Amino acid sequence: MSEIRVCRPHYTTLKKARTGAEHIAEELGEEFGLDHEWEGNTLRFQRMGVTGHIEVGKKEVEVYVKLGFLLMALGPRIEHEINRFCDENFGPVE
Repeated sequence: MSEIRVCRPHYTTLKKARTGAEHIAEELGEEFGLDHEWEGNTLRFQRMGVTGHIEVGKKEVEVYVKLGFLLMALGPRIEHEINRFCDENFGPVE
């Protein structure tokens, strides 16, 4: 198993951060075939071989992904996409 964890501050409202998380999940869903649903302020996603969540807090967003054995080779690409989506939705890391 391979794990990816990306934490980013956001400088917006919780509602706007949730909208950004939803956008990230939709983009990843289209690209990697993930299904997602909200549980409070945590957006959970999954598909065969991948589980994870986007937890939206008042000042920070955390993206966590666990990849199964067959998808471990895609880990760097997925992490790159997560960082790119976070840059687009929450701003680059300062």
